[in-house]
Amino acid sequence: MTYRGMTVEEIKIPGDKGTPISAYVARPSGAGPFPGVVLVHHLPGWSEIYCEFTRKFAHNGYLAICANLYERNGQGNPDDVAAKVRAEGGVPDAQVIGDTEGAVQWMRAQSGHSGKVGVFGSCSGGRHAFLYACHKKDVDACLDLWGGRVVMAKEELNAKTPTSPIELTKALCCPLLGIFGNEDRAPSPEQVHQHEAELKKHGKNYEFHRYDGAGHGFFYWNRPAMYRIEQALDGWSKVLVFFGKHLAK
Repeated sequence: MTYRGMTVEEIKIPGDKGTPISAYVARPSGAGPFPGVVLVHHLPGWSEIYCEFTRKFAHNGYLAICANLYERNGQGNPDDVAAKVRAEGGVPDAQVIGDTEGAVQWMRAQSGHSGKVGVFGSCSGGRHAFLYACHKKDVDACLDLWGGRVVMAKEELNAKTPTSPIELTKALCCPLLGIFGNEDRAPSPEQVHQHEAELKKHGKNYEFHRYDGAGHGFFYWNRPAMYRIEQALDGWSKVLVFFGKHLAK
């Protein structure tokens, strides 16, 4: 069922350590109850396409929220803020987990919420979504779109990213959907295979879909060099079926 009517707004929620951060919310019309999706944005930032993704989930019957993980790094043009974040080596994993937990807690406090929450992210957000589902136990499904640096070499670890997410696979708390392009290098097909092997090793409930002719970011219609319409349409159908299976029942 789709919901052509919805309300959208920008709100403030308590993020990591109680710091107020902005969040974009989309609610389907009607009383619900609706399952929830918490979107973890990518390194290009709290940008227009993530607002569109948030509305897309509302259109498909989900209460959706996307928090601004770069709130502390400045305001204004998302591209400028993201460039600053990139130059500073990203944001700390622990801070992103804390901010995402704030969004999950906000979701679970809503009167029109069904009690089910999925976490969704692409690129760095895919990595962070997986990290969250390994650190916390309060989500019911996780979606990782081409999350790079799930597999990290020791020399890549630092104070902001102290652990390679693949090392936490045993603690994954919920079913996982992974969507990847076979022309991507971050993650590379080899890293995706390594991640899958670890999921199998620990008996996790997961499904991976790999797309030929697609590289990194192939859902991003606003980046023509990346966008692959056929693969993106099929990928979105997989996303909605997966969340429908694990959240909408």
